Amino acid sequence: YFFIERDRVAGKWKTSLTVSGLVTLIAAVHYFYMRDVWVSTGTSPTVFRYIDWLLTVPLLMIEFYLILSAVTKVPAGVFWRLLIGSIAMLGFGYAGEAGWMDAKMAFIPSMAAWFYIIWEIFKGEASQINAGLANANVQKAYKTMTLLVTVGWSIYPLGYFFGYFMGTQDPVMLNVIYNVADFWNKIAFGVVIWAAAVADS
Repeated sequence: YFFIERDRVAGKWKTSLTVSGLVTLIAAVHYFYMRDVWVSTGTSPTVFRYIDWLLTVPLLMIEFYLILSAVTKVPAGVFWRLLIGSIAMLGFGYAGEAGWMDAKMAFIPSMAAWFYIIWEIFKGEASQINAGLANANVQKAYKTMTLLVTVGWSIYPLGYFFGYFMGTQDPVMLNVIYNVADFWNKIAFGVVIWAAAVADS
């Protein structure tokens, strides 16, 4: 859908919609693989899930840079800080789930990286650039995306908590929560960007 809608929007928004399309496409493909792993082995498809996240979550973070870049010049530092923050968050999360680190110890730096991302989009340079814009469509999209990263992404630590902090690992609860979070966050991000692109074109 997002790929088709590229033709409806101004050129400055096409990259953002392309990225939204890639995020949902990558997620869909990986969910077919994860379903097969779960059905055939009954084990949590941790590797496939993190491959999916390592591809899609940085792309979601880059969307902040892209929507701002659609209407103004944005320093490359915004791009790199959001990218590195998202990779650190996922890297420590995977280290805990894969057994490379104690799950509880890995949770701490992973959460710290998430809080850093939240700080960047609420108080950092990206937020300051957005506050100075005259484009109401971008400002509305930016605000909604910050809520998704704050409220929507809080579902993932809950999954990790119920999966690893309750005394015994519960892969069913872990995967149900992760699935709900992915469905909500990845599609919602794309819809928010699509709405801003159409309104601004």
